[in-house]
Amino acid sequence: MKTLVVAERKGTELRRVTLELAAKARELGDATLVEIVSERYSPLPFVSALAQRVESEKPDLVLLGATLNGRDLGARLAARLGRAYAADVTDLRAAGNALEISKPMYAGKVRAKLRLGLPAVVSVRPGAISLKEGAAAPEVTKIEADGSAEKLTFVKLAATATTAKRVSLSEARVVVSGGRGLKGPENWHLVEQLADALGGAVGASRAVTDAGWRPNEEQVGQTGKTVTPDLYVALGISGAIQHLAGMTSSKVIVAVNKDPDADIFKIADYGVVADVFEFVPAFTEAVKKVRAS
Repeated sequence: MKTLVVAERKGTELRRVTLELAAKARELGDATLVEIVSERYSPLPFVSALAQRVESEKPDLVLLGATLNGRDLGARLAARLGRAYAADVTDLRAAGNALEISKPMYAGKVRAKLRLGLPAVVSVRPGAISLKEGAAAPEVTKIEADGSAEKLTFVKLAATATTAKRVSLSEARVVVSGGRGLKGPENWHLVEQLADALGGAVGASRAVTDAGWRPNEEQVGQTGKTVTPDLYVALGISGAIQHLAGMTSSKVIVAVNKDPDADIFKIADYGVVADVFEFVPAFTEAVKKVRAS
């Protein structure tokens, strides 16, 4: 199978999801990585340049990360070329002249297995594909965005505040999220301290971001970010379906909640019925001791 992977960078480094896609593409057969070069993402110049490349090379499959830009670009490319399209895929494998894919549907309530005819465009959820640490960086071919297709006028770019010492939420291998059980923003240090001890990112439920306790970019859920870490720790989160839609693909889920009937326990691999204000500080100290030894 001939596969074209669309690469994305964070600063000067390839995003982890790009490395995951490259590994999967090599597994499927003939793999090529391309990076569209521009000062910033712009839909029309990007899709025009990518469509020209795809029409020229005619790959059976185009893979993109299911990131904010990847989901937008993949859908536009499939529509432009009339190709089959699947978004937010968590697994894929060749099946003759087709692909067998797995993906969550209906806000994560079901996991669907589908057969997708080729040629196709697929966006894959970050973290869904296993990646061997230390693998060599793949070779990437750069192509210029098609400036002649631009119909938007750039006004300004405003960076949001970030915590430099933490990995980004969408690419983190460990995510610690907090919910209304934290009772207020003044207690959020419990979430941050555990995340730092585990070397992970901080997330939040929609109830928390709607209340203004945390910024919207930390929201995990159906209307926030979808994460697929190796470890997801939910502190004081009841487990509304909208939140579960954004994290049920996590490999291991640990829930801490004082309500033994909380819905989060239905999908958790490990559940702790306890007061977060008593359990989390003790757990954080235990993690620090283990990592220091």
